[in-house]
Amino acid sequence: MSKIVVAILCGGRSSEHEISVISAGGILSAINRDLYEPILIGITRTAGRWVLIPNDHPLSIVDGVLPIVPEAAQAVTTDIRGFEVNGKALRVDVIFPMLHGPYGEDGTIQGFCEIANIPYAGSGVLASAVGMDKSFAKSIFAAQGMKVAEGIVITAEQWESNRMACESLISRLSFPLFVKPSRGGSSRGTTKVKSAETLAAAIAEAHRFDRKALVEEGVPGKEVECAVLEIDGEVRTSNPGEIIIDQKFDFYDFESKYLDEGTSVKVPANIPEADRKEIQRLAALAFTSLGCAGLARVDFFYRPDGQIVINELNTMPGFTPTSVFPTLWAEKGVTYADIIDQLIKGALTRKNGVLGN
Repeated sequence: MSKIVVAILCGGRSSEHEISVISAGGILSAINRDLYEPILIGITRTAGRWVLIPNDHPLSIVDGVLPIVPEAAQAVTTDIRGFEVNGKALRVDVIFPMLHGPYGEDGTIQGFCEIANIPYAGSGVLASAVGMDKSFAKSIFAAQGMKVAEGIVITAEQWESNRMACESLISRLSFPLFVKPSRGGSSRGTTKVKSAETLAAAIAEAHRFDRKALVEEGVPGKEVECAVLEIDGEVRTSNPGEIIIDQKFDFYDFESKYLDEGTSVKVPANIPEADRKEIQRLAALAFTSLGCAGLARVDFFYRPDGQIVINELNTMPGFTPTSVFPTLWAEKGVTYADIIDQLIKGALTRKNGVLGN
């Protein structure tokens, strides 16, 4: 019996390019090679070229340097008929789209897979797109009765044409504020704003990553995350974990997430058991309300008064062996390799599109 060929896609044109490569390296190191034959396909950051990544290419952070997809690697030709290298068909049974952010996690790659009729791991087109855009996801969460942070969306066009009106709307919110790209991740382009004097610079920074900037009131309390995984077709949730951030960081930013060892996750979170169970319920509800599949990490704020505020849902969270998602499942005895196996099995058995492909 031949092995299942799994194409792990990584890189891409988003600001999370490097994190995607690190995640792909983790999958490559842990995938069960008795069952699966992995192929690592990268998408270059500048031109968006699809390439075969050499086996000896670095896929981890070395001396503080983040890995990227090599621009000059061997080209992979891609269209709805599949993949080719040097004019020869490249067999692919399932795609593992380990892409974070726009041009991957936002439904674009998922749409390609459905048109090409290739099974793929994770959420479909609509759930991926809505999960990527925090402003739309928040509306759905609120409609399900979940508490969300107060905030507004400021587009680049609105900011440029009528800044005074935008500032008037923002003035109704209470400092500190968090300004971030509506369709971003890994805290890239996110700024904590403590006064009106730094607001314009924060909005300009968010607009570097997305024409839609989300301006939200800061929510005091603990940052708690819950992992959702479909295991044999059933939606399961991990115990919630509390993000412990070194006091030298003002908030859970990119550096504290990936470039510094001062951040950790405590599992289970140090909150009452009843509230942990409620976070699990809300995480599963967020997952199903967006129509997600496979996996997600749902992030919450736990206020000092016990109120639970949903922050966001990541349809393709950071996926290195030490990332929060696998760490949360490890506490329940689900290994990194088990997670990969469940996601591939789910990709091969679920119906991805409306036509049942």
